[in-house]
Order: sequence, then structure tokens, then C-alpha cells
Amino acid sequence: MSTGITREDALALLHEHVKNPNMIKHSIASEAVMGALADRLSEDREKWSMAGLLHDVDVEITNADLAVHGREAVRILEEAGVDSEIVDAIRLHNEESAGEARSSVFHHALAAGETITGLIIATTLVYPDKKLASVKPKSITKRMKEKAFAASVNREVIMECEQIGIDLAEFADISLRAMQAINEDLGL
Repeated sequence: MSTGITREDALALLHEHVKNPNMIKHSIASEAVMGALADRLSEDREKWSMAGLLHDVDVEITNADLAVHGREAVRILEEAGVDSEIVDAIRLHNEESAGEARSSVFHHALAAGETITGLIIATTLVYPDKKLASVKPKSITKRMKEKAFAASVNREVIMECEQIGIDLAEFADISLRAMQAINEDLGL
């Protein structure tokens, strides 16, 4: 096991620390996106998926305060025996708290991958049927340009997809397809 933790134990850890059902769904969406990105980039799917699943394990403990979000995650994940590369990527998905810049493909993929999930969900929710199946990648890239739409979604972080060698159109497509594959888990 390259992750240091089983998915079952990771889900239990996530549910122990995160109570908001939408945050759980965000974590599961991030897991799916990271798995798809790992496949596209020939990386370790299990490791990348686990980083997506656990990246916000401390979000409620830290009240999503970007000055500290990620620090408690490091403690929690190290105590649980999670692989150090995963812990490092999770620490760096929030550069403000980490105090250093992302430097690897894994770091950039996690930051961009977990961030685009918010834009995809927001795009889905403006569709009449509110179903991921109805969303097209082009709708996501169009919404990227609308700064007032889902204004809290950091477009600069999403554009880190280019630092992993994937342009925005393909990144949106990969991410959307990953989330569409688990639409029942996401309730969309």
C-alpha cells in the first residue's frame, strides 16, 4: 500500500474530522479528479486519489482559516501513518499556511484539481436539472472567464493545470468526466 492508509480508514478519518456533508462530497470529488489526473499523467493513482480524499481533513478544525488550514492535517495524517508525499502535497495545497510555494507536479495537480471541483459544482447548479451529466467541458471553461461567477473559486490555482502539462480545456474535461463517473456519490 503506497499510501500508508486504506481508503476505508481514510474515509473514517475524514468522517471523524469533517461533519459537513458538502465538504465530504468535495473530498470525494477531489479524490476522483486526482485519480483521473494520475491516470492521464501516468502517476500513482492510489497515492494521488488519497491526497484528493484527505486534503481538507482539517478544514472544520481550522474553520477554513487559510492562515492555518493544512497544519492540523499534517499532524492528523502523520499520526495515522499516511505516506509523507501525500502529507506534503496536502500541506502545500494551501501555500498561505505552508509558507512555501508548490514545487512538484503532485503539488500543482492537487491544488488545481481540488479547486476546479468547486467551479464544476457551481456550473452544475445553474443548469435546470442540476445534473453533472448535462454539463459540458466548454461550459466550465466559459465560466472560468466570468469572475463574478463562483467568485470564491481561485482561477489562478485552477490554471496551475498548465504547470502539470495539461491545458485548461483538457483539464476541465478530465475533471468533469471524473466527477460525472461518481455523480450518484455527489448527489448530482
